[in-house]
Amino acid sequence: MEPARELRVMRAFVGLADTLVDDYDVVDLLHRLVDHSLDLLATDAAGIVLADASRSLRVGAASSADAELMELLQVQSGQGPCLECFRTVAPVSVPDLGAARERWPLFHAAARGRAAFRSVHALPLRLRGQAIGALNLFHKGSGPLPEADLALGQALADVATIGILQERAIRRGEAVNEQLQTALNSRIVIEQAKGVLAQRSGLDMNGAFERLRGYSRGHGLRLSDVARRVVEGALDPDQVLVVADRRRR
Repeated sequence: MEPARELRVMRAFVGLADTLVDDYDVVDLLHRLVDHSLDLLATDAAGIVLADASRSLRVGAASSADAELMELLQVQSGQGPCLECFRTVAPVSVPDLGAARERWPLFHAAARGRAAFRSVHALPLRLRGQAIGALNLFHKGSGPLPEADLALGQALADVATIGILQERAIRRGEAVNEQLQTALNSRIVIEQAKGVLAQRSGLDMNGAFERLRGYSRGHGLRLSDVARRVVEGALDPDQVLVVADRRRR
Protein backbone atom coordinates (compact mmCIF):
# COMPACT_ATOMS: atom_id res chain seq x y z
CA MET A 1 0.00 0.00 0.00
CA GLU A 2 1.46 3.35 -1.04
CA PRO A 3 2.37 5.70 1.88
CA ALA A 4 -0.23 8.37 1.00
CA ARG A 5 -3.09 5.86 0.93
CA GLU A 6 -1.80 4.14 4.05
CA LEU A 7 -1.99 7.45 5.89
CA ARG A 8 -5.55 8.04 4.66
CA VAL A 9 -6.56 4.56 5.79
CA MET A 10 -5.12 5.22 9.24
CA ARG A 11 -6.95 8.54 9.50
CA ALA A 12 -10.20 6.89 8.40
CA PHE A 13 -10.03 4.28 11.16
CA VAL A 14 -9.03 6.86 13.75
CA GLY A 15 -11.98 9.02 12.73
CA LEU A 16 -14.44 6.14 12.90
CA ALA A 17 -13.01 4.93 16.20
CA ASP A 18 -13.47 8.40 17.69
CA THR A 19 -17.20 7.71 17.68
CA LEU A 20 -16.58 5.22 20.50
CA VAL A 21 -15.42 7.96 22.88
CA ASP A 22 -16.90 11.21 21.57
CA ASP A 23 -20.43 12.51 21.23
CA TYR A 24 -21.51 12.16 17.60
CA ASP A 25 -24.39 11.99 15.16
CA VAL A 26 -25.15 8.64 13.51
CA VAL A 27 -26.05 10.37 10.24
CA ASP A 28 -22.63 12.02 10.24
CA LEU A 29 -21.01 8.64 10.93
CA LEU A 30 -22.81 7.08 7.95
CA HIS A 31 -21.70 9.88 5.66
CA ARG A 32 -18.14 9.48 6.93
CA LEU A 33 -18.27 5.81 5.96
CA VAL A 34 -19.55 6.74 2.50
CA ASP A 35 -16.82 9.36 2.08
CA HIS A 36 -14.09 6.94 3.18
CA SER A 37 -15.42 4.38 0.70
CA LEU A 38 -15.15 6.86 -2.16
CA ASP A 39 -11.68 7.94 -1.09
CA LEU A 40 -10.10 4.58 -0.30
CA LEU A 41 -11.88 2.00 -2.43
CA ALA A 42 -11.88 3.69 -5.85
CA THR A 43 -15.64 3.42 -6.05
CA ASP A 44 -17.75 5.86 -8.06
CA ALA A 45 -20.71 5.97 -5.67
CA ALA A 46 -21.71 4.48 -2.35
CA GLY A 47 -24.84 4.08 -0.28
CA ILE A 48 -25.90 2.63 3.05
CA VAL A 49 -29.13 1.09 4.25
CA LEU A 50 -29.91 0.45 7.92
CA ALA A 51 -32.52 -1.73 9.59
CA ASP A 52 -35.01 -0.06 11.90
CA ALA A 53 -36.52 -1.61 15.04
CA SER A 54 -38.84 -3.78 12.93
CA ARG A 55 -35.93 -4.96 10.73
CA SER A 56 -37.25 -2.93 7.78
CA LEU A 57 -34.48 -1.31 5.74
CA ARG A 58 -34.15 2.46 5.36
CA VAL A 59 -31.70 4.51 3.33
CA GLY A 60 -29.10 5.90 5.72
CA ALA A 61 -26.69 7.75 3.46
CA ALA A 62 -25.72 8.08 -0.20
CA SER A 63 -22.89 9.80 -2.01
CA SER A 64 -25.02 10.98 -4.93
CA ALA A 65 -28.56 11.17 -6.26
CA ASP A 66 -27.93 8.08 -8.39
CA ALA A 67 -26.66 6.10 -5.40
CA GLU A 68 -29.67 7.16 -3.34
CA LEU A 69 -31.98 6.12 -6.19
CA MET A 70 -30.33 2.68 -6.26
CA GLU A 71 -30.77 2.27 -2.51
CA LEU A 72 -34.40 3.41 -2.55
CA LEU A 73 -35.20 1.14 -5.48
CA GLN A 74 -33.79 -1.89 -3.69
CA VAL A 75 -35.63 -1.15 -0.45
CA GLN A 76 -38.95 -0.54 -2.21
CA SER A 77 -38.72 -3.45 -4.65
CA GLY A 78 -37.22 -5.94 -2.21
CA GLN A 79 -34.51 -6.94 -4.67
CA GLY A 80 -30.87 -6.17 -5.31
CA PRO A 81 -27.39 -6.88 -3.95
CA CYS A 82 -27.96 -4.74 -0.87
CA LEU A 83 -31.04 -6.74 0.17
CA GLU A 84 -29.31 -10.04 -0.49
CA CYS A 85 -26.26 -8.92 1.48
CA PHE A 86 -28.45 -7.94 4.44
CA ARG A 87 -30.42 -11.19 4.39
CA THR A 88 -27.39 -13.47 4.09
CA VAL A 89 -25.07 -11.38 6.30
CA ALA A 90 -22.39 -11.96 3.66
CA PRO A 91 -20.70 -9.86 0.96
CA VAL A 92 -22.32 -9.86 -2.47
CA SER A 93 -20.10 -9.03 -5.46
CA VAL A 94 -21.40 -8.52 -8.98
CA PRO A 95 -18.46 -7.74 -11.30
CA ASP A 96 -20.77 -7.43 -14.32
CA LEU A 97 -24.33 -6.20 -13.79
CA GLY A 98 -25.17 -7.33 -17.29
CA ALA A 99 -25.40 -10.83 -15.88
CA ALA A 100 -27.93 -9.78 -13.24
CA ARG A 101 -30.87 -9.04 -15.56
CA GLU A 102 -32.92 -12.04 -14.42
CA ARG A 103 -31.63 -12.02 -10.84
CA TRP A 104 -32.77 -8.44 -10.10
CA PRO A 105 -34.68 -7.10 -13.13
CA LEU A 106 -35.76 -3.76 -11.65
CA PHE A 107 -32.40 -3.03 -10.10
CA HIS A 108 -30.60 -4.09 -13.27
CA ALA A 109 -32.68 -1.77 -15.43
CA ALA A 110 -32.11 1.25 -13.22
CA ALA A 111 -28.42 0.60 -12.62
CA ARG A 112 -27.60 0.00 -16.27
CA GLY A 113 -29.89 2.80 -17.45
CA ARG A 114 -29.94 6.20 -15.79
CA ALA A 115 -27.16 5.53 -13.28
CA ALA A 116 -24.88 3.78 -15.80
CA PHE A 117 -23.31 1.53 -13.18
CA ARG A 118 -21.62 -1.60 -14.49
CA SER A 119 -20.66 -3.40 -11.27
CA VAL A 120 -21.64 -3.36 -7.60
CA HIS A 121 -20.33 -4.80 -4.36
CA ALA A 122 -22.36 -4.98 -1.14
CA LEU A 123 -20.80 -5.41 2.31
CA PRO A 124 -22.80 -6.17 5.48
CA LEU A 125 -22.81 -3.96 8.54
CA ARG A 126 -22.69 -6.89 10.93
CA LEU A 127 -21.96 -7.93 14.48
CA ARG A 128 -21.95 -11.48 15.84
CA GLY A 129 -23.71 -13.01 12.87
CA GLN A 130 -26.47 -10.41 12.59
CA ALA A 131 -26.68 -7.63 10.01
CA ILE A 132 -27.93 -4.17 10.92
CA GLY A 133 -27.54 -2.85 7.39
CA ALA A 134 -25.36 -2.92 4.29
CA LEU A 135 -22.86 -0.76 2.41
CA ASN A 136 -23.17 -0.66 -1.39
CA LEU A 137 -20.23 0.24 -3.63
CA PHE A 138 -21.17 1.20 -7.19
CA HIS A 139 -18.76 1.34 -10.14
CA LYS A 140 -19.06 2.77 -13.64
CA GLY A 141 -16.75 0.07 -14.96
CA SER A 142 -17.13 -3.67 -14.80
CA GLY A 143 -14.76 -6.06 -13.06
CA PRO A 144 -14.09 -7.44 -9.59
CA LEU A 145 -12.98 -5.34 -6.66
CA PRO A 146 -9.52 -6.39 -5.42
CA GLU A 147 -9.62 -8.68 -2.39
CA ALA A 148 -7.59 -6.16 -0.39
CA ASP A 149 -10.16 -3.44 -1.11
CA LEU A 150 -13.04 -5.75 -0.17
CA ALA A 151 -11.30 -6.55 3.11
CA LEU A 152 -10.66 -2.86 3.79
CA GLY A 153 -14.27 -1.97 2.98
CA GLN A 154 -15.53 -4.67 5.33
CA ALA A 155 -13.21 -3.47 8.10
CA LEU A 156 -14.50 0.10 7.71
CA ALA A 157 -18.08 -1.18 7.81
CA ASP A 158 -17.36 -3.25 10.93
CA VAL A 159 -15.91 -0.28 12.83
CA ALA A 160 -18.87 1.88 11.81
CA THR A 161 -21.24 -0.86 12.97
CA ILE A 162 -19.72 -0.83 16.45
CA GLY A 163 -20.20 2.94 16.59
CA ILE A 164 -23.84 2.70 15.46
CA LEU A 165 -24.65 0.00 18.01
CA GLN A 166 -22.95 1.96 20.77
CA GLU A 167 -25.10 4.98 19.96
CA ARG A 168 -28.21 2.80 20.07
CA ALA A 169 -27.12 1.40 23.40
CA ILE A 170 -26.65 4.92 24.78
CA ARG A 171 -30.15 5.89 23.64
CA ARG A 172 -31.47 2.80 25.36
CA GLY A 173 -29.55 3.62 28.52
CA GLU A 174 -32.63 3.70 30.70
CA ALA A 175 -33.72 0.29 29.42
CA VAL A 176 -30.23 -1.07 30.03
CA ASN A 177 -30.26 0.32 33.57
CA GLU A 178 -33.62 -1.34 34.18
CA GLN A 179 -32.22 -4.65 32.96
CA LEU A 180 -29.22 -4.31 35.24
CA GLN A 181 -31.43 -3.50 38.21
CA THR A 182 -33.63 -6.50 37.43
CA ALA A 183 -30.54 -8.70 37.33
CA LEU A 184 -29.36 -7.33 40.67
CA ASN A 185 -32.76 -7.86 42.23
CA SER A 186 -32.85 -11.42 40.92
CA ARG A 187 -29.45 -12.06 42.41
CA ILE A 188 -30.74 -10.99 45.85
CA VAL A 189 -33.66 -13.43 45.58
CA ILE A 190 -31.30 -16.23 44.51
CA GLU A 191 -29.10 -15.59 47.55
CA GLN A 192 -32.15 -15.74 49.78
CA ALA A 193 -33.25 -19.04 48.21
CA LYS A 194 -29.77 -20.47 48.69
CA GLY A 195 -30.04 -19.57 52.36
CA VAL A 196 -33.40 -21.33 52.65
CA LEU A 197 -32.06 -24.50 51.02
CA ALA A 198 -28.83 -24.42 53.02
CA GLN A 199 -30.72 -24.09 56.30
CA ARG A 200 -33.09 -26.91 55.39
CA SER A 201 -30.44 -29.35 54.17
CA GLY A 202 -27.22 -28.48 55.97
CA LEU A 203 -25.48 -27.86 52.66
CA ASP A 204 -23.08 -24.97 52.23
CA MET A 205 -24.13 -22.06 50.00
CA ASN A 206 -22.36 -23.47 46.93
CA GLY A 207 -24.08 -26.81 47.35
CA ALA A 208 -27.43 -25.11 47.81
CA PHE A 209 -26.88 -23.13 44.64
CA GLU A 210 -26.06 -26.27 42.67
CA ARG A 211 -29.33 -27.87 43.83
CA LEU A 212 -31.27 -24.73 42.95
CA ARG A 213 -29.69 -24.53 39.52
CA GLY A 214 -30.13 -28.26 38.93
CA TYR A 215 -33.85 -28.01 39.66
CA SER A 216 -34.34 -25.00 37.37
CA ARG A 217 -32.46 -26.64 34.50
CA GLY A 218 -34.18 -29.96 34.98
CA HIS A 219 -37.60 -28.33 34.77
CA GLY A 220 -36.76 -25.79 32.06
CA LEU A 221 -37.42 -22.86 34.40
CA ARG A 222 -35.58 -19.61 34.96
CA LEU A 223 -33.28 -19.71 37.95
CA SER A 224 -34.64 -16.45 39.33
CA ASP A 225 -38.23 -17.70 39.05
CA VAL A 226 -37.45 -20.90 40.96
CA ALA A 227 -35.61 -18.91 43.62
CA ARG A 228 -38.53 -16.52 44.03
CA ARG A 229 -40.98 -19.41 44.44
CA VAL A 230 -38.76 -20.96 47.11
CA VAL A 231 -38.46 -17.68 49.01
CA GLU A 232 -42.19 -16.95 48.78
CA GLY A 233 -43.10 -20.47 49.89
CA ALA A 234 -44.77 -21.40 46.62
CA LEU A 235 -42.24 -24.21 46.08
CA ASP A 236 -41.32 -26.69 48.81
CA PRO A 237 -37.54 -26.55 49.43
CA ASP A 238 -37.51 -30.29 50.04
CA GLN A 239 -38.87 -30.83 46.55
CA VAL A 240 -35.99 -28.87 45.09
CA LEU A 241 -33.46 -30.73 47.21
CA VAL A 242 -34.86 -34.22 46.58
CA VAL A 243 -35.38 -33.86 42.84
CA ALA A 244 -32.00 -32.21 42.35
CA ASP A 245 -30.33 -34.88 44.46
CA ARG A 246 -31.88 -37.67 42.35
CA ARG A 247 -30.57 -36.05 39.20
CA ARG A 248 -27.05 -35.93 40.62
CA ARG A 249 -26.95 -39.70 41.23
